[in-house]
Amino acid sequence: MSVNETTHSDNFAWNRQVYHRLKLALSLGLRRQIFVAVCDDLNLRNQVAARLHSTLAYPVGQVLYQPSNAQEASTPAYPRLVTLRLNLSDPNPVAQINQWLSSYPPPIVGASKDTPGRPLPIPAFQIVGVEQLTRQPVAIQRLFLHYLRLTEQQLSKFESSLLLWVPRPWLYAIQQSAPQFWRYRTGVFVFAGEPTPTTQNKSSPERFSGSRSLELGNVEQSILEESTIPDDFDFPTQKSVNRGHKPQEVPPSKSEILASKPLQEEFTDKASSSITPVPQQLSHINKELTELVLATINTAIAENDDQNLQVKQILEEIEELHAQQASGMKLAAAYHQLGNLYRLRIEQGHSNLENLMVAILAYQESITHDDNAPQVPDTLNDLGTLYWMLYHTPPNSEEGQAYIEQGIEFYHLALKLISPESHPDTYARVQNNLGTAYGDLARFANPAENWQQAVLAYSEALRLRTSEMEPLKYAACQNNLGTAYWHLAQYNQPVEHLKKAIVAYKLALDYYSPEQEPLKYGMIQNNVGTAYWNIAQYEQPTENLELAIEAYREALKYRTPANVPPACAATQNNLGTAYWHLANQSQTLKEERQKLLEQCVSSYEEALDLAHSLNGMPLSFDLFATHNNLGLAHFQLATDQSFDSDKATRSQHLEAALDNHLQALNGLSKKPDAYQTTFNYVVKTIRAFHNELGIQGQNLALSKVPAQLLPEILPKL
Repeated sequence: MSVNETTHSDNFAWNRQVYHRLKLALSLGLRRQIFVAVCDDLNLRNQVAARLHSTLAYPVGQVLYQPSNAQEASTPAYPRLVTLRLNLSDPNPVAQINQWLSSYPPPIVGASKDTPGRPLPIPAFQIVGVEQLTRQPVAIQRLFLHYLRLTEQQLSKFESSLLLWVPRPWLYAIQQSAPQFWRYRTGVFVFAGEPTPTTQNKSSPERFSGSRSLELGNVEQSILEESTIPDDFDFPTQKSVNRGHKPQEVPPSKSEILASKPLQEEFTDKASSSITPVPQQLSHINKELTELVLATINTAIAENDDQNLQVKQILEEIEELHAQQASGMKLAAAYHQLGNLYRLRIEQGHSNLENLMVAILAYQESITHDDNAPQVPDTLNDLGTLYWMLYHTPPNSEEGQAYIEQGIEFYHLALKLISPESHPDTYARVQNNLGTAYGDLARFANPAENWQQAVLAYSEALRLRTSEMEPLKYAACQNNLGTAYWHLAQYNQPVEHLKKAIVAYKLALDYYSPEQEPLKYGMIQNNVGTAYWNIAQYEQPTENLELAIEAYREALKYRTPANVPPACAATQNNLGTAYWHLANQSQTLKEERQKLLEQCVSSYEEALDLAHSLNGMPLSFDLFATHNNLGLAHFQLATDQSFDSDKATRSQHLEAALDNHLQALNGLSKKPDAYQTTFNYVVKTIRAFHNELGIQGQNLALSKVPAQLLPEILPKL
């Protein structure tokens, strides 16, 4: 494979493709593979290496080895990918790998009285830090190349796979000075990016996945907000922690555990005299766990000094317990305490990759040392939620499906260990979380099937989570069920599922006081309106559209511009759409139709005024579609001959229609289909100027059109 210097016009697309090829190569688990990853951008290298580690090191299937019979013991978690930083004093990658394997040999699983068992697969290894050799003496650099030349002799006994990260200068040095190693390469993976100076100690990595713009639907249709309900996605309530919520379409509050935080760098050099030192002799503790803990302590803020001291004390306790060959029960309790400490950090808003991974590894170690502990079902629920949170932690959106599926597997493991009769609270909690996870999975694959699974899970949770016992959790779960039914209606049996969605939403409303929970109450009313709007497309349109309008107007009493401007704008947009559809029902009288269109215009204008005032804040509806919809409403008010309007009023409506279509056209230059549809609206509106107002009206319209569009427009008039 050629690795000559190339220029990539779209680095993101190129790097994503290379990453997926590399991940696939590593996930095959083949022996004696030599992979070389070439990356000059250390920020990108750190991001990709961290993501490979979080995705491949501890896949669910290799974390919990469920015994096939009662006599088989559980085995501690063992990684499938190990990340090592090159030892600059003795830069011998193969020796470092052998040293790690001698300290952490593959455990034996499946042993019984009759069979000796089998060792788990030897992990693959990725080596980072080669770029730091540039600052080392020439003798050390030559020693590294000498060790690579010896790799040929060692491959006969090398049972693992190696991924070596290098920048381009070191790639060329290896090609020229270690041809023996180069000949044995299995694959070369070249990432695009600008070189990073090696003197840089710490960097601020950018998100690996770029943001994605909203896809625009058919602009002739009114765009409705896809309303999401805050989920009761909770950890066990018997522990002294705060319950978290899935993000809403409004900005999450500071108390939400899913607030996005910058990904902390996992592989940069970290050294500070003010940090809490980690014990140096931790030979019994999983090295991956130790290194992740070190990363979290060295990047922690000063106010966490007390927590860092607790971490240090727990690590010392775990090491001492290992040295004393303490019982699995004691070790499990210590690891569980470490997991709880990091879970607390996460719930305080520090949900970065390292904190999540430490909590995951600590809980996994806890279970594997004592899988009969009474808290195991709750811990499995927590593991499911932590993997689900990885999906919501930048830059992991590309791995979303894998993380969600891993979370779902943990939830199912928890459900296998309990029954509704023995653990009603935990059972309901896990089922609720399982429903949320299936809803997220539906965004990646098999939506109808996964939304059906979400409905089943929420329904099972509600069988135990009654309104008398936990009214607010009951209401939240009804919210979730209503949303799941709404999504399911988009794929099959729409009327039946939409009606069930409305029933669930209204049951939730019974337990949300608009005075005490105005935002949740307003959100559910918005969703009731959306469900009625959907049903109106199938049956009794006038009645259902009137019910939708009633629900939207009720929602706007609590979704105000002052309280939640993005949510208020979304509901105003929905209300405008409902007014427009009701105005165009065949049985709507002329006078009523004109009034409804004017109300439609007012709602759309309110939505757009709010949206433009938010300075780029994310919206749950398409701004350009709303401009087009507003333009269509003005056009109808100007051209409907049954309306009693004077010439000046018609001119005002046509000018407003043209202005809005031109604004939409200006924002759709990169969406050719939507651009062409909107361009046709512009031409149609200019023709209406001529029809309604004569040649002077047409000249007025053309004076508003950007000059570059005139050569294309004039031949169509």
